[in-house]
Amino acid sequence: MGGKSFFIDTSRCTACRGCQIACKEWHGLPATKTTQVGWGNHQNPKDLNFYTYKLVRFSEHERNGKVVWYFFPDQCRHCLEPPCKDVADGYVKGAIVKDPETGAVIYNLEKLKKVPFDELLDACPYHIPRQDPKTGMVAKCDMCIDRVKAGLLPMCVKTCPTGAMNFGDREEMLALAKKRLAEVKKKFPNAQLLDADSVRVIYLVLDDPKLYHEYAVASKDVGITRKVALKKLFDPMGWLQSLV
Repeated sequence: MGGKSFFIDTSRCTACRGCQIACKEWHGLPATKTTQVGWGNHQNPKDLNFYTYKLVRFSEHERNGKVVWYFFPDQCRHCLEPPCKDVADGYVKGAIVKDPETGAVIYNLEKLKKVPFDELLDACPYHIPRQDPKTGMVAKCDMCIDRVKAGLLPMCVKTCPTGAMNFGDREEMLALAKKRLAEVKKKFPNAQLLDADSVRVIYLVLDDPKLYHEYAVASKDVGITRKVALKKLFDPMGWLQSLV
């Protein structure tokens, strides 16, 4: 499986939100009206939205009597087999496409108006797509496909000052992720890579993924199609036998 991938090393993320701001600036997205969500928590806005493709999530927990912060730069994972595309194809061909060169999952905003948003969002195991209630359009991270095609890094990667954000050929990023994981496991035995075999945005976390974000790992099978879902529903024994 070729194409491109991100490697996001959360152990090096300081929550500076440079990636979040750079994404907005490059895509010409307006500011989002927001409010402080809690004392000591600088996450803003509260969630992803039609004008915010990338969001550095803050999560505070008490561990062994100490307050611990977990930072998670959330974005579309660009699944190798995107369930959202499977849904969209059932309504409008070309509403969602996979770029053959990079593997980026790209949304056609106009065509996606004809796809029920609730089905699209429900299909996503990372709860990513967001809809503009005024226009009905749906948007998410596009891998800065215009920059990548020009030989440049995605803007979030270009901006990151700590090395938390990395981007390149998929095999190169997988090798980098595995090497870094081996290093941090010496100090953080719970460290792991999240869904690395099924997505193009590979996260390294130091602890239980759920401490970072509810949807840090897939909430359901990645790549499952509607036909497979129906088969599971109406022919559960056949589905189980196919796994043997």
